[in-house]
Amino acid sequence: MRGEARGSLKALKSFKFLFVLHFMHKIMGITDLLCWELQTKSIDILNAMDLVATTKELLHSLRDSGFDVILYSVQSVCKKFGIDFPDMSVRYMDDFRYVRQRDDSSVEHHYHYDVFNSATDFQLEELNYKFDDVAVELLKLSSSLELKNSFRLFDIEKICTLASKFNPADFNQQELYHLRLQLEFYKVDVIRYEKFQNLSTLSDLCLQLVDTSKSEHYSMIYRLICLVLTLPVSTATTERAFSAMKLVKTILRNKMEDEYLRDTMVLNIKREYAEEIDPKGVIDEFYSKKNRRVQLK
Repeated sequence: MRGEARGSLKALKSFKFLFVLHFMHKIMGITDLLCWELQTKSIDILNAMDLVATTKELLHSLRDSGFDVILYSVQSVCKKFGIDFPDMSVRYMDDFRYVRQRDDSSVEHHYHYDVFNSATDFQLEELNYKFDDVAVELLKLSSSLELKNSFRLFDIEKICTLASKFNPADFNQQELYHLRLQLEFYKVDVIRYEKFQNLSTLSDLCLQLVDTSKSEHYSMIYRLICLVLTLPVSTATTERAFSAMKLVKTILRNKMEDEYLRDTMVLNIKREYAEEIDPKGVIDEFYSKKNRRVQLK
């Protein structure tokens, strides 16, 4: 244990650890606001897309001029706590490489390009993959159906573009013509209707259209709203479900049956419902079905 403690202390007091720590602190500081915004249930799509663009710009700025700033911060910490600061011009030697390595890169080159630039490029690639130009345009057009601020973002041209460009298989030319006509009536009728003023999400709007039977009058708009509501299901929700599966079904639980896995994943994903479960009530119901060998109370 003393040897492990000395090894951990040596790693914590190394230049490599300090550099990576400061670098990760900078990266997470840039992406933190975007992460929080994307995890909110009532997400503001336009503001989220603006945050994506701002995050990309800040990451580009960090890649271009952030290395020297981080290096200066690490150097200050090394001087303060007496930690060895390496000569950045000497040849870089990794602990796991052979002595006769052919790579003649310097220490500065390694940390600047192999570590700093590589990690920053990876973050940018992830953002570009998740939010490419097509996805950003789709989300911005979808925001034209938003209910916030009394349908302030409502735009007939953008909604028609959303239907024709991104849902061509669901709307033919005749239906697109009827969609535009319905949007003209919808703009005067539904937007000023009192029952639609206090709604907060598109799902609430969809339910209200059904309850008031307006989904029959505005069938094309109702169809488009249903298609837009499938977007979160096909992206973030599915990814969270697979992430939860990795946490639930581990190597030690590889023989878990489908029914038990499904129930466990529901409790893991829908934690707000799990918090309302009374453990004592579950135990009482467990005992009431039949006699048990296990004594839980």
